[in-house]
Amino acid sequence: MRAHRHSILSATRSAAILFGFLAAATPVAAEPDAAKALAYAAVERNADEIATIGDSVYYFGELGMQEFESAKFVKQVMESIGFTVEVGGAGMPTNVWAHWGAGKPQIVIVSEMDALPGGSQTPGSIEHKPLVPGGPGHMEGHNTHPGVAIGAAYAVKQVMERYNIAGSVAISLGPAEEQIISRPYLVRAGQFKDSDIAIVLHIGDNFAAGYGLMNYAAISAKFTFHGKTAHGAVNPWDGKDAVDAVELMDIGFDKLREHLRPTYRAHRAITAGGIQPNIIPDYGQIWWFVRDASMPAAKETFDKLTRIAEGAALMTGTTHEYQIDAAAWPQLGLKSIAEVIQANIDAVGMPQWSEEEQEFARKFQAAMGVRVVGLNTRQTPLGQRGQSASSNDNGDVTWVVPSAGLSFPASVPGISYHNWQAAVTPTSTIAHKGMVSASKVLAGAVLDFLTKPELVRQARAEFEKATTEMKYFAVLPPDAKPPLDLNKETMDRYRPEMTRHYLNKTVRFN
Repeated sequence: MRAHRHSILSATRSAAILFGFLAAATPVAAEPDAAKALAYAAVERNADEIATIGDSVYYFGELGMQEFESAKFVKQVMESIGFTVEVGGAGMPTNVWAHWGAGKPQIVIVSEMDALPGGSQTPGSIEHKPLVPGGPGHMEGHNTHPGVAIGAAYAVKQVMERYNIAGSVAISLGPAEEQIISRPYLVRAGQFKDSDIAIVLHIGDNFAAGYGLMNYAAISAKFTFHGKTAHGAVNPWDGKDAVDAVELMDIGFDKLREHLRPTYRAHRAITAGGIQPNIIPDYGQIWWFVRDASMPAAKETFDKLTRIAEGAALMTGTTHEYQIDAAAWPQLGLKSIAEVIQANIDAVGMPQWSEEEQEFARKFQAAMGVRVVGLNTRQTPLGQRGQSASSNDNGDVTWVVPSAGLSFPASVPGISYHNWQAAVTPTSTIAHKGMVSASKVLAGAVLDFLTKPELVRQARAEFEKATTEMKYFAVLPPDAKPPLDLNKETMDRYRPEMTRHYLNKTVRFN
C-alpha cells in the first residue's frame, strides 16, 4: 500500500475555512467547537508531516537506550514548531521532554519510540522479508507515537496562541519502554512534578479509553554469581561453579511457584552460562522479571527471589549480587480522564478505511491464521478494560499524576505485537489514517483540560481517593542508574546497514 495524503472530509474543509476566518479575527474567548475545529484543521493540514514523523522513526528502528537518531530527529521537529526541547533527563541521553506554554495546568502526553530486537521487516510485505536480516525493527508500532503526539501538540499550540489560552503542553518520550526502564528514573528525577494531567498514548487496533488498573507491576533485575575456575576433568574439586548457582536459583524459584499468589508472573533468561564444558565457570548471570497485580505483591515475590539467590550462593560456595534495572508500577487510569478522552473519540470517530485497506487487512489476517474481520469500524465503548498481565514503564507516572490511556487504531486486528508480522503495517495508510485521527482526539482532550478547570479538579479528587490506600513508593534503589549501554552492541552491529534505509526527509508543519 502506497502512502498518500489523508483525504480531507467535508467537515474538515469547513474547519479549514473557519481557521482562515479565525486567524484574521481579533482574539476572543474560544467556543469549544470552534477551538476544536481549528485544531482538527491544523492536524488535517499536516497529515503528511505526521505520517513522515512516524515513517522516519520506523526506519531508524532503534532499540531502547539507543534511540539517538530518533531523539535527534524529534528534537529538530519539535523545535521547528516552537517547543523547548530537553534531551538527557535523569541521565538518559535519549530521553526527550518537549514543552510549550506557561503556567497551569500542564498537560503532558506520555509515550515512547523504541523498537524491538529481530523486528526488521519490509513494510507492506505479508511474507517475512527483513530489511536488515537479524536487525531490530518496530514490531509494536512505537514509531507511530511521536507523530501522533507532535501533531496533537502542534494543533493545541495553534489554538492556545489564537485564543490566548493559559497553561502548557508537554511531551515525554522516554527511552527503553520495551525493557520497562525509563519512567521510574524520570519520576524519581522529578520530571513530572509540575504536571496536572497525563495522557498515556499507545497504538492499538481500535480507539479506546480505559480506566482502573490496566496492567501489571514488574521488577526487572539481574543476579550475578562469582566463583572460581578450575579444569573440569583434572581438578573440578577446586572450582566454585557460578553457573551451578544460576541453575540452583532457577530450580529454587520453580519450587517456590506453588506457594505464590495466583496473580504472580515470573520469567527469566540466563544471560551468562559458561564458556566451554571443561572450564568450571567463575561467572554466571540470570535476568528475572517478576510481576503481579500490584507493586506490593510483586515486591513480596521479588524479596523471596533474592533469598533464593542467597541460598544458591551458599550451596555452591560462590558470591553474588543483584541489580534492579527497572521497577514499574501498574498503570492506573482514572474514569474522569477516560470520560474526557472518550468524548473526543466519539466526536472524531473512526478513520474512514478504503476498500483497498480493508481487503489488505483481511488478506493479512487470513495469511496469519487469525480471525478474518478486517479493520475495526466502531470505536470501543468506555469501560474498565480489565487488568492485563503485561507491563510498561508508564505506570509510575500514573501514580504521581492523574492519568488515563488513549489507544488509537493504527494496526490490523489479530496481528499480535512483538512478532515480525506487526512490523508490516506501521508505515501503511492504515497507520497514517489512525495517526491523524488520534492526533485530533488527543488535541481535543488536551484542549478540554486546558479550558475547563473543573475537569482538572475532578481528576485530582479522583486521584486522591484512588491512591488513599496504596501510596506510591520507589522500588529502584537510590543509587540505581539507568543501563545506558543496553542494546548498544546490537545497534552497533546493525546500524551501519540500517542507515541505508533512512528516509532523510524534512518535516515542515504549516
